[in-house]
Amino acid sequence: MKKVSVILEVPFFDVDAMQIVWHGHYVKYLEIARCELLRTFDYDYPQMQASGYMWPIVELNLKYRGSARFGKKIEVVATLVEWEHRLKINYRITDVESGQTLTKASTVQVAVDQATQQLCFESPKILLSKLGIEA
Repeated sequence: MKKVSVILEVPFFDVDAMQIVWHGHYVKYLEIARCELLRTFDYDYPQMQASGYMWPIVELNLKYRGSARFGKKIEVVATLVEWEHRLKINYRITDVESGQTLTKASTVQVAVDQATQQLCFESPKILLSKLGIEA
């Protein structure tokens, strides 16, 4: 199982008048961790495109359990949990200082052949190769 951890400091422009992160910015934090995870097996978005596939997000789930606040450091852990028919990544965002879980999330991406615009019902061989799995 592939897993990464990214530490971010909550910037002022991500918070609302109560100095807590506006709910939509959590998606950006997931994206930062997701790109870092994809880089660990050399299949970030430029490599996806070069391989002839697009990988749109088709599902996003977020469960807010606490609030990230301005100036605090948060840890975003991204774990690849499915790859055979889709890319499913689970996330956990925690407050670094307290260890409190702030958010749990998941995303699902599917392969789409760029040439035909057809959805692939199995992950392309290039992904399995990048993950070190025999196709």
